[in-house]
Amino acid sequence: MQAKKLIPLLALLAAACHPAPTTAPEPKAELRSPDGQLRLCFYLSDEGTPRYALSCGDTPVLLPSRLGFSLRGTVKAEQLDYAADGSVSKSDTAPGIAFDRGFELTGTETDSFDEVWTPVWGEESQIRNHYNELLVHLRQPESGRLLDIRFRLFDDGLGFRYEFPGGGGLVHFVIKEEQTEFACADDWTAWWIPGDYDTQEYEYNCTKLSEVAAHFRDKMRGNSSQTPFSTSGVQTSLQMKTPEGLYVNIHEAALVDYPCLNLVVDGKTHVLRAHLTPDAEGWKGNLTAPAKTPWRTVQVAPSATAQLASRLVLNLNEPCALDDVSWIHPVKYMGVWWEMIAGAGSWAYTDAVGVDLHTFDYAAAKPNGRHSANNERVKLYIDFAAEHGFDALLVEGWNIGWEEWANCNKDYVFDFQTPYPDFDLEALNAYAHKKGILLVMHHETSSSVRNYERHLEAAYSLMNRYGYDAVKSGYVGDILPQGQHHYSQWMVNHYLYCITEAAKHHIMVNAHEAVRPTGLCRTYPNLIGNESAMGTEYQAFGGITPGHTAIIPFTRLNGGPMDYTPGIFEQNLKDWCGNDSHVNSTICGQLGLYLTMYSPLQMAADTPEHYSRFMDAFQFIKDVAVDWSESRYLYAEPMEYIVAARKAKGTGQWFCGGVTDGQERSFDVKLDFLEPGSYEATLYADAPDAHFSTNPQAYRISKLTVGPQDTIPVTMAPGGGFAISFRKL
Repeated sequence: MQAKKLIPLLALLAAACHPAPTTAPEPKAELRSPDGQLRLCFYLSDEGTPRYALSCGDTPVLLPSRLGFSLRGTVKAEQLDYAADGSVSKSDTAPGIAFDRGFELTGTETDSFDEVWTPVWGEESQIRNHYNELLVHLRQPESGRLLDIRFRLFDDGLGFRYEFPGGGGLVHFVIKEEQTEFACADDWTAWWIPGDYDTQEYEYNCTKLSEVAAHFRDKMRGNSSQTPFSTSGVQTSLQMKTPEGLYVNIHEAALVDYPCLNLVVDGKTHVLRAHLTPDAEGWKGNLTAPAKTPWRTVQVAPSATAQLASRLVLNLNEPCALDDVSWIHPVKYMGVWWEMIAGAGSWAYTDAVGVDLHTFDYAAAKPNGRHSANNERVKLYIDFAAEHGFDALLVEGWNIGWEEWANCNKDYVFDFQTPYPDFDLEALNAYAHKKGILLVMHHETSSSVRNYERHLEAAYSLMNRYGYDAVKSGYVGDILPQGQHHYSQWMVNHYLYCITEAAKHHIMVNAHEAVRPTGLCRTYPNLIGNESAMGTEYQAFGGITPGHTAIIPFTRLNGGPMDYTPGIFEQNLKDWCGNDSHVNSTICGQLGLYLTMYSPLQMAADTPEHYSRFMDAFQFIKDVAVDWSESRYLYAEPMEYIVAARKAKGTGQWFCGGVTDGQERSFDVKLDFLEPGSYEATLYADAPDAHFSTNPQAYRISKLTVGPQDTIPVTMAPGGGFAISFRKL
């Protein structure tokens, strides 16, 4: 249940504001955060351009920054440049309508809001949502068009969005570009990945804002496997740090019916400008008034740990839209997955190519002998998962079509219903249920979106019939229809359509290669996970630099949990399956991820054979919870290290863990988060000679009797980590 309290807010429009820079006009309105530390000023220039500025105490955060849009004007056929395939190739040259100037202020409204809401699952059992609000009403006298801008100021940052009232001169309209700016007050340190319309699967860079373009060119030179849209574009969530030690993060919240936000960095002025993901014709959004955009978010935190604890993005989303959430639950699972990712097995049943796989006679075909999703292998996983207390098992490669599926531009690839001959769908479900294991359905769409939607109802109904309650969907390859992007408005609407349809069938969704999360899991808690970043699979594609898992919680996880798939215990892939890649983490580094990489959907990603060699370390994966009533971030610095402690929901048991980059790091972990009493602490720590590349499987397990007054010294090896479980005595 959600308790809401609406309180009138008095005197938010100050008679005087702190002086703005000499280039800015006098502010029209001011808003303070509930604790008074953050201050928002709203301006209207002589040309009628709306601007805003943000400060923390006496420290400027954002200098006056432009707001507004450029809209598509009246376009005649002869003004468009058509490509050979008939698509519009230069729509950005068409005339535009300036919707970022010529405004007059017609009024303002203020409010305050304070509630404590209960998430279905999460890092804590209750979240406070407390903000002061300013709503600005604008009008263009010449056109009669109306624009509202709603600002919400929290103790930990700012959210604002545009609202287009009905009857204000806009009915059906097309956005050419959003003109929102974030004028950073200085040349801040930034942790960023390149702007891209179709993937977030990059490693992070750490540079000054002024260095983004040069670093981008150097790093991407010769790399044709990824296609960033601009040499100075970056993706959100963008984590930054000021010289004063403030941690500033720019992202978006509640991305619905609108394209995903990127940012173009002006290295000279340190201004970040909005750049929306285009549609197939190059336009940035089709809206019908009344309408609203997602929230643009600016989190401001005094420390790295405070940034990790911010729930601003979640708070800017609407409350839960589902009447019944009793069927939604956290999941700890295993999967027939890593062996195919690493190359020890295959998704495909045959090696057939160039045939119509849906009329192909699989029963008469010759198997390739490497298909992992076979009855015997799946039963082995089910037995192991059941023996060790897991909830579920993901099986990939169970259905026909994997012989030709990726980047083949085929509209009809999978039907999401027909199993391969060696996967007995009915018998394996019965076997799993008898063992107390639920199977997780896998729907790889191969980015043929129309094909997925045409089969969606039948596929979800099949899941209901066989007792599946969770699906992992995937969107590998170029989007069909051609010209669309993974993060365009059309695809954003598709992802949400799948989530809402799944809810009707009481199905939880874990979407891979989908748009990065923006807190919609609050509104639709059956969205229990996403990928949307470079995950563990890249450890089999050349490896991941240590430190990657110490930046993702600041960036990717800012909008919702990730299915990172931790728990790899065999780092030497060459000896296992001939893969020249190496998993750049120690075993204890993998254990630490279960605390630092929050998700209600946590995988033990390695194989039963590998876990069987390290059952004492595997015990922590068995013990650790996946749903929490309280979380504490103890130490953190982006892309260097994170140490977190969490209290399990229901049992009240505490766990603690940490990860580090390529440097050895030591901490004295204070246990003051524990309740009074004595505890047995089981510490899983890197051995003194452990190293992610040379000795990744070296660890020590020790037991200590401790209380809240004690500290535990821990040392994390390069690329390593630690984990602790506490048992009340």
